[in-house]
Amino acid sequence: MRKQMSLLAMIMAAIGLLMLTGIAGADTVKIGVVENLSGSQASLDQPSLNGVKLALKEINDAGGVLGKKVEIIVRDGKSDPATLATVTEGIIDQGISAITGLSDTTMVLASAPAAQRAGIAFVASGATSPSLPDEVGDSLFLAPFGDNVQAAAASEYAFNDLGARSVWVLYDKAMDYTYLLQRYFCDSFGGQGGAIISKATYQTGDTDFRAQITSLKAKKNLPDILFISSGPDEIGSIVKQVRDMGIKTPIVGGDGYDTPLLADVAGPAAATDIYFTTHVALDSMGAKSFVESYTKMYGHEPENGFAALGYDAFNLIINAVKNAGTTDPKAVKEALAATKGFKGVTGTINYPKGIRVPQKSVSIIKVDAGKFIFVKEVMPVEIPAP
Repeated sequence: MRKQMSLLAMIMAAIGLLMLTGIAGADTVKIGVVENLSGSQASLDQPSLNGVKLALKEINDAGGVLGKKVEIIVRDGKSDPATLATVTEGIIDQGISAITGLSDTTMVLASAPAAQRAGIAFVASGATSPSLPDEVGDSLFLAPFGDNVQAAAASEYAFNDLGARSVWVLYDKAMDYTYLLQRYFCDSFGGQGGAIISKATYQTGDTDFRAQITSLKAKKNLPDILFISSGPDEIGSIVKQVRDMGIKTPIVGGDGYDTPLLADVAGPAAATDIYFTTHVALDSMGAKSFVESYTKMYGHEPENGFAALGYDAFNLIINAVKNAGTTDPKAVKEALAATKGFKGVTGTINYPKGIRVPQKSVSIIKVDAGKFIFVKEVMPVEIPAP
């Protein structure tokens, strides 16, 4: 009898331990992180994830949020829309309060609808199409400015500071980001009185751009600037081929240039007289603390502004959890929509009623002999409609 009681006591103790373990496991704030850690988007999304992990460490070192530790559940979308849709569906079942990640419009369009159907907030850390929230629904928020803002900033800088009055445009016709960026740029540049002499296209995965460049060289007069709307994987090769074919015209572009691949692939000699828009100047005073913390954690400085965007997007979600006072996804989404005056490394985020794209200033970076140099901060005067 005594042995039976002892055995019963052991079983009850084991059940109690399992229950406690289960409670401890559940007693965390879970945030989903979907990034492309392999494939064409990895040079943007891996730094973004590093930024998330830095924010996570700082938050947990400070005691977490709502008295709970924060946990991230990470999935690799492999730069493939079909894979992204699948892994996002899977992560939703993990008891998460919100999702963040991704630096490209097409990738967000593949991933975020699953969060929308589940009523879970998705904060896109680096995707910049200003129409994305309306295309997906009220669960999608952008941490960065829209492409219409950065394109207008590039246009006004080219017109006013570089003195450009004519432009040749090259863009990737397979990417929403590159198509929209060049469209907004042309709207802004033409609105200032600039002339678009012609456009040429290529497609994601192309490696030979000599036909397009030869067409440009055949023109009687070269334009004042080239606006090349490219993702991170192709821009280094395009720049190298443009320069190798003897064209020294200044090149202007967007935040797809904000990757070490530009200088690594093009080489220092080719990667010069290039100007691009991005989300933060990492050598500015406002980014100093972030850069120091990132360097201490990873042994090197942030690779690009997408590291800061990942950091900001994650902290934005934690701020919403704190303001909501609960981990309930619906309440967290409502708290995100009410965000006012959130100060991040990449700027201050406000979401006015019904608007889920923040208005931020734009950093202009010059590339000289492969080195990225901060030029100025720009808030464009005239911004094309989304």
